[in-house]
Amino acid sequence: MKFLKLEKRNKIAYVSFSRTKSLNALNRQTLKELISVNYELESDSKIKVVVYRSEGKDFSAGADIKESQNKLSKLEIWKSNLGKEAIESILKLNQITIASLRGYCLGGAACIASACDFRVASKTTLVAYPEIDLGMNLNWFGLPLLLRLIGPSKTKRMVISGDIENADTLFNWGFIDELLKDEDLEKKTTEFAKKYASKPALPAQMIKRSVNALTYQSDQSIMHMDYDQFLLSREFFKD
Repeated sequence: MKFLKLEKRNKIAYVSFSRTKSLNALNRQTLKELISVNYELESDSKIKVVVYRSEGKDFSAGADIKESQNKLSKLEIWKSNLGKEAIESILKLNQITIASLRGYCLGGAACIASACDFRVASKTTLVAYPEIDLGMNLNWFGLPLLLRLIGPSKTKRMVISGDIENADTLFNWGFIDELLKDEDLEKKTTEFAKKYASKPALPAQMIKRSVNALTYQSDQSIMHMDYDQFLLSREFFKD
């Protein structure tokens, strides 16, 4: 892999974004690698916990808007929603998933974090959904994922305003599960992961699957067109 690193130890898989020169922005290749590694992990019965983290000071600046799609037709773009596929590949994992956050966690990266079962974060963490200021709506299944974590009012506030929220606020809202000093993030993330890796895999994964089914069963029918709306809003604001 070019932009991700995978390490497995003690029944835990660590997936690290390593595109540090671009603030770990999620280009097409990164998303393809993320989807591929998640499919690999899904069938690995030895892994009980998957941790998503980053090299460098920032988790990720989100989707790489600098990446050109000029070579793709509109139909090809519509058929290749890698972002949502990446989110779905996280949600389909039976293993417990943890996002370990620091620095900027923007747009699509925040969708990745919200798709995980838990979020542990450094006090340097800053989360925002800047799509609206780019003339776009939020896709990648991000709206229902955020709504389930922080409720309707705060979801509207974050997504419509596009404002950056700090770690203390996000912890109080319930977006962050564990708030840590930056120097403690790696150690505490591992401790957090080990706790869940120590649990019997079968009941833990059954419980996760049931909770997700109860939580998201109606969202897919509502949000199946979120990427369509994203493409239409982007096209509209070209004028």
